[in-house]
Amino acid sequence: MKKIILILLLGIGSFLPCMSQYADSIKQQNVFVALATVYKGDTIPSYELYEVTIYGRRTFSAARKQRRYDKLTNNVIKMYPLALEVKAILVETYLYLQSLPDDKSKQEHISAVEKGVWDQYLPVMKKCTLSQGKLLIKLIDRECNQTSYELINAFAGSFKARFYQTFAALFGATLKKEYDPQNNDEDAMIEEIIWMIDNDML
Repeated sequence: MKKIILILLLGIGSFLPCMSQYADSIKQQNVFVALATVYKGDTIPSYELYEVTIYGRRTFSAARKQRRYDKLTNNVIKMYPLALEVKAILVETYLYLQSLPDDKSKQEHISAVEKGVWDQYLPVMKKCTLSQGKLLIKLIDRECNQTSYELINAFAGSFKARFYQTFAALFGATLKKEYDPQNNDEDAMIEEIIWMIDNDML
């Protein structure tokens, strides 16, 4: 009996280091906590799957519609980066304005930014078509969650906002145009195209 107890003690003693190593290995592993669901008597992990959006480049049976879509795609590819740049300029300008002490210095900075934007982007915009200009107005609303008119009004005042709105109207455009992919078919297509651009599919 003593021999059996001795063998058991030796066996347990030799097994303890292994248990210690096993415990250490468990500590080093990642632990995931998941909700559980009971299904037909079995308890199984329950995970929430995120919605996955899948788009493909649209094709149309009518050649005219296909040309229109291809033109829209090319225009979005060209104008979307400009809308992102406008957003970056507005965010940077807004943050800098918060650090200025008075209205005079703020107005001076806004004037300087306006001149810089004109100098940098006027040559680019001169090469754009009317449809590309209208698209840019929509994309700015998408990126900034405000129409171009509202942005100009907020930064430069109502007089300049009305001036630029009147100027845009001469070309059949409006700075008050909103981006609405939920209720506008063209905007829905624009949203799909932007998704493909963001996911390196275009």
